[in-house]
This record gives sequence, C-alpha cells and structure tokens, in this order.
Amino acid sequence: MAYKSSPRPVFAGPTPIPYRSVTRHIWGDVAAGQVDDWIYVSSDKIHQLVFGLPPGDGFRHSESFRTVFGADEVLYVLMGTMVMANPETGEVHLVKQGESVFFQKDTWHHAWAWGSEELRVLEYFAPPPSTGSSGAYAQTRPYVSTPRYQRDELIGHWPARQAEAKARATMKVLREEDRLWSLDAGDPRVLTGIIASTDQLTAGSVRLNPGGRSGTLRHGGAAGLYVLKGRVNILIDDPEASPVWFELHPQDGFYVPPGAGYRAFNMGGEPAEYLFGVAPHYLPES
Repeated sequence: MAYKSSPRPVFAGPTPIPYRSVTRHIWGDVAAGQVDDWIYVSSDKIHQLVFGLPPGDGFRHSESFRTVFGADEVLYVLMGTMVMANPETGEVHLVKQGESVFFQKDTWHHAWAWGSEELRVLEYFAPPPSTGSSGAYAQTRPYVSTPRYQRDELIGHWPARQAEAKARATMKVLREEDRLWSLDAGDPRVLTGIIASTDQLTAGSVRLNPGGRSGTLRHGGAAGLYVLKGRVNILIDDPEASPVWFELHPQDGFYVPPGAGYRAFNMGGEPAEYLFGVAPHYLPES
C-alpha cells in the first residue's frame, strides 16, 4: 500500500462528534503493519484519533510509513495493554489501560497489542499533520534500518542505573499519580488532571461527580474532547448568543475552537469523565 495522507475532518465551530459518524481510515503496509484509525478531528491546530489493533498485532515502520514525526504526542490506553518501543534507542515500555505515554518530536515509535485483548488507544498529536509534521516530516529523518528492542548497556547495572535510564528516556509512561491535579474553583465535584503539557500540546482528563458543573473553560488553542465514561453535557457559553448544550456519551467526541467558552456538566447519577487535548496553548491568550 502506497503512502497517502489521512483524512482531515475539520469543523467551523463547536461541534459534537458522535462515535457513529467518526471518520474511519486504515494506514500502513505489509512491512509496517496495518492500523485501524477513527479520526475525530484533524484541523490546523490539533489532531485527535483513536487507533485499534487486534490481539498480538502491532505497527512498526517501513520506507513509506515512517513512525517519527515533528510533533508532541500523548497516547492514552482506552482498552487492553500496549507494548510501546523506540526502535532507535531500544526502549520498551508496558502501558496498561488507563495509563498514558508521552513523547516529543523526532521520537521513533512502534506499538503492539499485548495479551488476548483488543487494543484501543486515544492519540493527541500537535502540531497536526496539516502543518507538514507527519508523513512529509518523517521522510526527512534518518532512517532506522535495524530496530532495537533492548538496552544491553544496562545489563549488569540494574536497578542501579534505573534513575539514569528514566531521566534519559525518550518516552514517559504516565500513571494517575503522575498527573497535575486541580479542583474547579466553583465546584469541588469537578477534578482536572493534566497528563502532559508543552508549548505545543496539553492533554488531560476532567472528572465530574454527579451534579458537577465546571466553570467556563476557555483556551488559547483548539480543544478535542473524548468521553471516557458516563454522560457529559457540554454547554457553549457565548454571551452574544443563546446558550447551546449537547449531550455526549462514551466514545463520543467534541470540538471546541480557540477562544470559545464552554462548560461541562454531569446531570446523571454516576461519575463521568472525559479526556481532552488542547493545542497549541491550554491557557487563554492574554
């Protein structure tokens, strides 16, 4: 299969993205493996998708499909267990459901579905492919012709050199306790956890206990939301128009353009949670 750019769904304003209408795509070839993608949004600011792999399957890279990009990425495991590797450095990481992997530009990466369960992973990617950060950029990077999946230099020095290895790692596995947590100033039933934040991308989660209502959220970049569990209502908070609200369920997404104000509600009787990615700037521009 020859390389071709992935579809780029874009939206003019705040838009719900029901799972049933998400853009489907398959990428890869015999050498790299083939991956199912569900692309939620791919604008000039942010790229949000879910990729899936059957048990035991994975992706690597080939001359046509090079998995090294000019972007920051956060990958959150929605289902199953992922083995992720950097074939250039020999790093191998085991990432379980509910955990994330974060890496920045110029990081080669391979991944496999470990065990007997299907793998589903939510991915945030910025700057997005529309800026030339994916396939075109990958072709400019030195090619890794012989992948490594071990770090022999650490044999005989483990765990003595564990701290050093973590400090030098190109990939960071991030668990719940690694998040930067904050409470909504107006409602302690709303809890935000930042997974990773750079000058290009911020990703995290918002947890809403029953009855929780966030204050108005506004970002300096575009936001892509993904409902993890429960029922989430999004209210578009525009002082110049009548309020508009949307009801979202697990696997649904939502797009918020830069500067648009919105609030998140949990009107149900069970906890709710959604994941988000914002690019380039999480905080509103002054």
